[in-house]
Amino acid sequence: MTGHQLWHRVGWSLAAVAVVALGLLAPGLLPSAAGALLGGALYTALLHTLLMAAAPRLRPWTAGAAALAASWAVELFQLTGVPETLGSHSRLARLVLGTTFDPSDLLGYTLGALGAVAAHLAARRLAARRLAAGRLAEGRG
Repeated sequence: MTGHQLWHRVGWSLAAVAVVALGLLAPGLLPSAAGALLGGALYTALLHTLLMAAAPRLRPWTAGAAALAASWAVELFQLTGVPETLGSHSRLARLVLGTTFDPSDLLGYTLGALGAVAAHLAARRLAARRLAAGRLAEGRG
């Protein structure tokens, strides 16, 4: 692994920590419906950051689509009742899998994927501009 790849992984890992912190704090500060929507969005954003930490070469839309697919799969899995049963025995299972199906969560996940991709694309553009500005300042532009 190159130093560049390591820094990408560290950056994405720190982003994941920030998403978790926001997920623990923000939903409780909002009205119930908005907090639930934000919670779903952050769940998918967290999956996006974890995917990028694990595989930094993924393209933003690929990571977003994979995070969204996983989020929807977990939500649809709740229709089986298995996550509810597992959640009654394990707090971790309840946090990761949820317990009951809520169709509004699908909207939250979709918004989270779109937001994560938008933030990812914006960060890439900013990094590219900084790199170009650095090269110009060094006279290599």
